[in-house]
Amino acid sequence: MSTPMMMIAGLLVLLGLVGCGPAPDAPAPSGSPPAARPPAPAAAAPSPVPAPTSEQLPPYGARSEFRTDFSKTRIDYAEVLSGGPPKDGIPAIDSPQFVSVAAAQEWLRATEPVVRVQVGDDARAYPLQILTWHELVNDTVGGLPLVVSFCPLCNTAIVFEREVAGQLLDFGTTGRLRFSNLIMYDRQTETWWQQATGEAIAGELTGTRLRFYPGEIIAWADFQAAHPDGHVLSRETGFKRAYGRNPYVGYDDINSSPFLYQGAPIADVLPPLARVLTIELGDELVAYPYSNLAAVGVINDTVHAVPLVVFWQAGTASALDAGTLAEGRDVGAGTAFERTVAGQVLTFTANADGRGFSDVETGSQWNHLGQAVAGPLHGTQLTPVVAVNHFWFSWAAFRPDTRVYQVGE
Repeated sequence: MSTPMMMIAGLLVLLGLVGCGPAPDAPAPSGSPPAARPPAPAAAAPSPVPAPTSEQLPPYGARSEFRTDFSKTRIDYAEVLSGGPPKDGIPAIDSPQFVSVAAAQEWLRATEPVVRVQVGDDARAYPLQILTWHELVNDTVGGLPLVVSFCPLCNTAIVFEREVAGQLLDFGTTGRLRFSNLIMYDRQTETWWQQATGEAIAGELTGTRLRFYPGEIIAWADFQAAHPDGHVLSRETGFKRAYGRNPYVGYDDINSSPFLYQGAPIADVLPPLARVLTIELGDELVAYPYSNLAAVGVINDTVHAVPLVVFWQAGTASALDAGTLAEGRDVGAGTAFERTVAGQVLTFTANADGRGFSDVETGSQWNHLGQAVAGPLHGTQLTPVVAVNHFWFSWAAFRPDTRVYQVGE
């Protein structure tokens, strides 16, 4: 194992240090909208998958930690590796507290990455400086129970609905990885779930898939500008962690290899640690390389017969580069939306100054959060699409049949 990988292995163990106590209960943020469930925009519906009975032995040590029914699985347990920490060694945040945008400004820097989640009028930011150390936040946003997840080794921030077949689930970390990706478990049935795909891979609920909900990695400054009255996950988590520091220094070097990856060879279309924004609609899968997005700024595409636009905006720091997230190099942010407004399909171009976009049909001005900020369509919000950041190896391991978008298509 190379020296950087040895360092990361040690740091993964450090991530499992026991917290100083349970997180205090979080008061409901003032001004929260009613708890009526809004429609989930463009979210993928749960899809059943086969649930074969297995005679395999469960992963080493799993029976002593979990009451999971390991006879039900859809994977080869040889693909599961220990990441270092035990069950819940990386503690999920179960009672998240939130602070105002003004209060968070004291400890967040302009380019720091946050996960933006919005349900109705309730917009929340989950800083990666916190998620890096906890990986899961069980929350309710605008009345909708969600889990916000982040796997640092795959650069995947994914939001899922927590209700499955009428049962409300909350999630913890297993301490295991498959293809270097986080394996979660739900505390109600102790079924194991693959974070990258949302699929139940072992246990009672094998054959179920979580419903995705849109969430984007964007810069703190962009969240602050778009949602001055939004809520920000507090660093008062009940645990002592070095929030703001990056325990994975240099991990996203594009010339490096993924850590604890064991699986099928990765298609060499892109380097394993190349950043991609991925979309899955119906049976169509597309990966948009950040290198292409940065070159053109905007891509108009159609996926599963849905006209889409993918924006890229500079100004978001890598969470996996420098010693602190605030010092990470600029990797930009990719976002995706449906591009049909009032029955009209819009065609977008990037502005010459590199800030913002315009549509050919009306000349309206847009930001990369899908908001019309000037022109005839001022005030219009494009419908968000579930689009997930991955390193190429992470997406390709689970979705090898994907289409990789090339500039000029």
